[in-house]
Amino acid sequence: MAEKTGIMGGTFDPIHYGHLLAAEESRRQLGLDRIVFVPAGTPPHKTDRLITRGEDRYAMTLLATAGVRDFSVSRTEIDRKRPSHTVDTLREFLEQSARPCELFFITGLDALLGIETWADFMQLPTLCSLVTVTRPGYAVAGLQTLPEAIRRVLKLVEIPQFAISSTEIRARVRDGRGIRFLVPHLVEQYIEHRELYREPEVPRI
Repeated sequence: MAEKTGIMGGTFDPIHYGHLLAAEESRRQLGLDRIVFVPAGTPPHKTDRLITRGEDRYAMTLLATAGVRDFSVSRTEIDRKRPSHTVDTLREFLEQSARPCELFFITGLDALLGIETWADFMQLPTLCSLVTVTRPGYAVAGLQTLPEAIRRVLKLVEIPQFAISSTEIRARVRDGRGIRFLVPHLVEQYIEHRELYREPEVPRI
């Protein structure tokens, strides 16, 4: 049987408990064998600000998933020396897999609704199932506007209300407010040690 692998893509700037909960619920509800977190290298859509360097985001993702048997972290996009596109990452996973595997790409609803801006997005249904994480009472009507080929491979995973965002965490660090219980303790220590997110965010040009 093919191994069912969840690919959890994201900037993870920083990774937080919302990401971990989304990954675990996707694993549990869809019967996935494992979840691979793939921190983005140079994400083409993040044009609003400079993102934290890839090595720091990769290190925080490793710390957040340490000791979780079914979770691992890939450097696939961190090591890529060009803008990261999901379609390229999925192709690499399929080509490099030592055994047959079935891929499930996990992303948030807001990202999925913008899928038509992704590179070669109509190739995605040939490579994976698309998994989007929703919250109770969260409107999903916009999904009906997506192309039929995308809707055919779409799976919805509902998770409890968990109002945490990386944007809010960065703001709390910058303002001197605590982030305890918003991120794993090792990630909190890493942010403090590396003095991340202390300065105002600088827009990308």
